[in-house]
Amino acid sequence: MNIALIAGVDEVGRGAWAGPIVAAAVVLGEEIEGLKDSKKLSLKRRNELTIIIKNSAIAWSIAQIEAAEIDEIGLGEANKRVMRMAIAGLGVRPCKVLCDGFCCGSDIEEEAIIHGDDLCPQISAASIIAKVYRDNLMHELHLKDARFGYDKHVGYGTKLHREMLEIHGVSENHRTSFKPLRGSEQRTENKDQRTVSSEQ
Repeated sequence: MNIALIAGVDEVGRGAWAGPIVAAAVVLGEEIEGLKDSKKLSLKRRNELTIIIKNSAIAWSIAQIEAAEIDEIGLGEANKRVMRMAIAGLGVRPCKVLCDGFCCGSDIEEEAIIHGDDLCPQISAASIIAKVYRDNLMHELHLKDARFGYDKHVGYGTKLHREMLEIHGVSENHRTSFKPLRGSEQRTENKDQRTVSSEQ
């Protein structure tokens, strides 16, 4: 029997000043209770659900685009590109992709759902695993470079982050095209992209 594969895709890190944009795409298998917008879940529950999603999904994929490429191609295109990368990394071809808020221009039928990360289980699942992955990346980055307090704000524009930028300037992980950082001294280029995927 043919199964209609419907993927959900979402990105995190769009508004951050530092670190990558990360997107996840998920094709759910069995129904999972408690899926909702990752921002409405506790850290513990996000981690629990990430394990459940990855173990039970038909396919999942995570992709990222680093700060230098975001500066080069612009935030809007970076958002769409990283979502397309996540979809391409699924290893299966869905018949339809549900996107949170806006379509990303893949070659698969797409539907944009406003507040989809809270309303659509597939998008919620993508939101959760993308956030957990990116938050972990930013904590790893803090271990390598503790000057900016990434463990506190994961790259977003908090008061602490602004204060640390005033002291230390920007790093290769900062998006210098963003208005609060524009005109800062250019940092070393870093265009690394990664896609992580698994399927059952």
